[in-house]
Amino acid sequence: MTNRLFKALLTSAALTLGAAGAASAAECIAPANPGGGWDFTCRQIGKIMFDIGVVDKPVQVTNMAGAGGGLAYTYVVTDRNDDPDLIVAASTATTTRLAQNAYAGMTADQVRFVGAIGADPGVIVVGKDSPFQSLKDLVDATLADPGSVAFAGGSAAGGFDHMKPLMVLKTAGFTDIRSIKYIGVDGGADAITQTVGGFTQAMSGDMSEVVGFLKAGEIRVLAVLTDERVPGFEDIPTAIEQGYDVTAVNWRGMYVPKGISDEQFNVWAEKLQAVADSAEWQEAMAANGLAPFTKVGVDFQSYVDTRVEEINALSKELGVIQ
Repeated sequence: MTNRLFKALLTSAALTLGAAGAASAAECIAPANPGGGWDFTCRQIGKIMFDIGVVDKPVQVTNMAGAGGGLAYTYVVTDRNDDPDLIVAASTATTTRLAQNAYAGMTADQVRFVGAIGADPGVIVVGKDSPFQSLKDLVDATLADPGSVAFAGGSAAGGFDHMKPLMVLKTAGFTDIRSIKYIGVDGGADAITQTVGGFTQAMSGDMSEVVGFLKAGEIRVLAVLTDERVPGFEDIPTAIEQGYDVTAVNWRGMYVPKGISDEQFNVWAEKLQAVADSAEWQEAMAANGLAPFTKVGVDFQSYVDTRVEEINALSKELGVIQ
């Protein structure tokens, strides 16, 4: 997207929001059209905030699609930098794009990441007849002959699905990450089909993408990339317990304008924590295939900073960015 087109879209969105008048209640921007993860985050978390009484009025949801979240990000940074009533839906995709400089020069330190309270766990998957019985089997084979193992994923080369196996291999001491074969296809289902069909040796994706195939007995999940085993899938070990200190989840959370005060930031953190602790959120996670992943306040900001640095470094090694 050219900078001229990006600025035109941003101006149009700002005028549209301005015409609607100032929000009389908290507002959540979903950086996408209705439907999908960011819209779900705004609507579900906003609803629960009102239902449990941490906000006095229903949270207003504004959809602002464009540039993979970049339009909303730039709008917040340039036009709403000190608005204490604004929250914005974010996910791993947000920080990956920031790490890869995909938001027209915007950087991750221009907002404050307030928290994440659920996640779609990352997974490493093989076909049911694969000779690899553990993540160590797969890693050892890759270390011995990088060209013999190809990974499929639902993101493009350099995207988060590509990064997951590289993060695991890096913890095993592997450095020649450009030698790893990765086939980026259109979504997780296609990636699993590549692996089940024997076109690739493994698939890198999210738990929600593989559950149906797992229940049908077509695949085996060698590892979940979470701190702890996923409820409902307790037989699947984490990468950490297999000796690879990697967490890679598609978290669902929020950021707020950087210009708000620490006190205002902490108020949003407390509200988000209250949602995370609620029975209503536990039900929403179960209904939508999310696993517990609660990092709120300064802990989450530190987590984001670390992940941005990690993805930025990997992206440079891959040649995705300079």
